[in-house]
Amino acid sequence: MAIKIIVAGPRGRMGKEAVHMIHDTEDFELIACLDHKNEGMNLKDLEGFQDDLTIPVYTDIEKCFSEQQADVFVDLTVPEVAYKHTKAALNHQIRPVIGTTGYTEAQLEELKQLAKEKQTGCIIAPNFAVGAVLMMKFAKMAAAYFPDVEIIEKHHDQKLDAPSGTAKKTAELIQEARNPKKQGHPDEEETIPGVRGGDFDGMRIHSMRLPGLVAHQEIVFGGAGQTLTIQHDSMNRASFMDGVKECVYQVMDLDELIYGLENIL
Repeated sequence: MAIKIIVAGPRGRMGKEAVHMIHDTEDFELIACLDHKNEGMNLKDLEGFQDDLTIPVYTDIEKCFSEQQADVFVDLTVPEVAYKHTKAALNHQIRPVIGTTGYTEAQLEELKQLAKEKQTGCIIAPNFAVGAVLMMKFAKMAAAYFPDVEIIEKHHDQKLDAPSGTAKKTAELIQEARNPKKQGHPDEEETIPGVRGGDFDGMRIHSMRLPGLVAHQEIVFGGAGQTLTIQHDSMNRASFMDGVKECVYQVMDLDELIYGLENIL
């Protein structure tokens, strides 16, 4: 039996890729989309979608969840609405797969408790690219040997949060393996505020935002007479779809919230 899916943000660049991936996957069935406009229209009537996508578009999430019997809710929107969407999905016992970053620790904790209460699986992934997940795993391995490290993440100029969820997750994984250390000269002074990047447990995170970029990250470790760079580049948004697909399969067997694709691969 096909997994019935609702997608939020179908007109966005990631959302559109997800719609096409779901449509092309035999085990999946796209049954509805959630958008901030185009209520009552069909997806096929919107620009960029094929004629066989006779899929209803909703603007009201409660109406959508009440009228459509979905298994999974895929959200690829923005932080301020994704949090509300995730809560609504869990309350309807629809399993969320969320690719939006920017949740606060308090929000994540609240969603964890709600998922546990509803016994409904939920996956929140800062990055769906399998290569990015491997990059984070390798960085954690390296941090046990190289305590001096800086993270440089680069994204398109329409990204709302900085640093990226991937950079934050990378730093957290490094923190688990690295002895705390304040890097740089003890008397270091920024003559331009912020030029050394954000400070996370003594390591620095730098965020770049430019048109033409998609999602890129370098983790640079320094040691005696050597450096080690671990780098991942997503050249287009199709690179994230294998991770989205895997999360849809995995969330069907969960009854709790999992944060990070690395925890299910």
